[in-house]
Amino acid sequence: MKYSSLVFILIVFCNQITVAQSTSVSVIPEPVSIKIEKGKFIIDAKTVISVKPNSLPEVKELATTLSLWLANSTGLNLKMKPKTSGSDKSIRLEINSSLKDLKGDEGYKLRVTSTEITLQALKPSGIFYGLQTINQLLSVESVKGKPTQWSIPAVQITDYPRLGWRGLMLDVSRHFFSKEFIKSYIDQMARYKFNVFHWHLTDDQGWRIEIKAFPKLTEVGAWRVPRIGQWWSYEQPQQGEAATYGGFYTQDDIREIVAYARQRTISILPEIDVPGHSLAAIAAYPYLSATGEIYQVNPGSKFYEIQDNTLNPADERVYDFLDKVLGEVAALFPNEYIHIGGDECTKVFWHKSAPVQAFMVQNGLKTEDELQSYFIKRVEKILQKKGKRLIGWDEILEGGLAPDATVMSWRGMQGGIKAAQEGHQVIMTPADNTYLDLYQGDPALEPDTYSMLRLKTAYQWDPLPPNIKQELVLGGQGNLWTESVSTNRHAEYMTWPRSMALAEVFWSPKAKQNWSNFQRKLASGFKHLDAERINYSKAAFDVVVSTSLNDKNELIASLSTDLDDLIIYYTLDNTNPDSFSNKYTGEPIQIPAGIYQLRAVAYQKNNPIGKTLIINRKDLEKRAEK
Repeated sequence: MKYSSLVFILIVFCNQITVAQSTSVSVIPEPVSIKIEKGKFIIDAKTVISVKPNSLPEVKELATTLSLWLANSTGLNLKMKPKTSGSDKSIRLEINSSLKDLKGDEGYKLRVTSTEITLQALKPSGIFYGLQTINQLLSVESVKGKPTQWSIPAVQITDYPRLGWRGLMLDVSRHFFSKEFIKSYIDQMARYKFNVFHWHLTDDQGWRIEIKAFPKLTEVGAWRVPRIGQWWSYEQPQQGEAATYGGFYTQDDIREIVAYARQRTISILPEIDVPGHSLAAIAAYPYLSATGEIYQVNPGSKFYEIQDNTLNPADERVYDFLDKVLGEVAALFPNEYIHIGGDECTKVFWHKSAPVQAFMVQNGLKTEDELQSYFIKRVEKILQKKGKRLIGWDEILEGGLAPDATVMSWRGMQGGIKAAQEGHQVIMTPADNTYLDLYQGDPALEPDTYSMLRLKTAYQWDPLPPNIKQELVLGGQGNLWTESVSTNRHAEYMTWPRSMALAEVFWSPKAKQNWSNFQRKLASGFKHLDAERINYSKAAFDVVVSTSLNDKNELIASLSTDLDDLIIYYTLDNTNPDSFSNKYTGEPIQIPAGIYQLRAVAYQKNNPIGKTLIINRKDLEKRAEK
């Protein structure tokens, strides 16, 4: 693991943040143990950075990174010393194999006094995570906006992760995201101690990875006709229309990003989605489907069960194709796993295909679910020959699970529970708690999407269900599907702060997860994102309205916010609400006949915060009907 270019995540402040020293500290995710002591360590020109002469190269590189970070944030060029004298104010990084109370390779111990900072860990990855904590603890006192003193509060921290797998998934098939943005996204993940970047590289709308054995996958499959509007309402490709929207990563790009992520203690899980979600591959090589029809890459128009987007499990050429594709993928990604999708595979075209049906009879397969299971088991054997293990979405349970498969459970947690009960490893990623493409506030105020995942809901769940062997749950993951997310800024907006909540769910002990405390820490977290000019959602400050009909068939509305310390004011007379308007008490509001609009806004500490919600009666009535 190399860290030589690792200024990324630590150069955050760059003279932008002016946070006064406080009596409390804010670290996301919450450490296992944190004790606040008196005083603070002041970083000045006399401060030195110290590592032992016989330290691992990775630790020395991290020390260099720390020096660069502090030079950029404070303007101080600190000296590096292998040893320190009694008069030195030092920041000391060291590997200590005797730290018996740390669990695994990622834990660390941090001690800050007025004269010394000591960061110890069992492995370099622990030093890395300790530096992320120091980063969040750094504060600056200023006069008239000019920094006067950089300091870190005196603390004792013992920390290690609850779960080994702490992932975020980014879908780059529906919309292509540049190599530079992928690196930025990885930087953001590392700050909050995520360690798996799940890269959804192929789907119906685009094939994003260069495969030298099949050049048409990127020549054809990486491009589609340009469309704007609402997903699934786009016009189908027209005769002769040029496919100019898209992109792909070369194998050199992949190697570069894999190395970049590894420097940040993040492994990359590639996903090649089969046998469904394969229209981009089929557009490039029509023989891969059971119908053999010629299609164009889907631009986001309705096509499911209209066009055949499934690979043909009865054709040996498909397995030869996958052997070559997965061979190249396996060579690019050191991760022991490759994700093969396996989700939402329509069986309609298999059912209609005489050759497929004959194949099922020859192989004693009674249902199309069993046929999919046959396919997944064949793919698992291909991966095993390449030294890789198979992960799939929970649909791979249907028809019988492949012997060594790991299940990523997205349709709730039941699929993961079932897989664990059968002795399989699982990763919990239920859509209701981890799908980052969903609304995070009232739909009237948010970019168009479907369903809802609020910040509080993302935080208040447990990826470790009872009544199964807990060691079979590798961890959890947040997923950003991008059907309705086409830009870098929008991807950031949908990721943060809900992924900050997930980071704490995955890293912090259950007993240390506290919704009230997390809310307090948001302000500090937002300042870090502001300093890096990362876009994020403030929907937690906005009012959400739900409606229903009472037993008198009268329209009633309930108002809420995610955060506990907000007061809601509302009007029914088409005027903008303020602190002199009606105060919401928690009881549902009756919306009298003739009322045209409900308007509502949240206040925090006597100041308006968030957006003003304006929703007309017709939309309120529609919500009640649903």
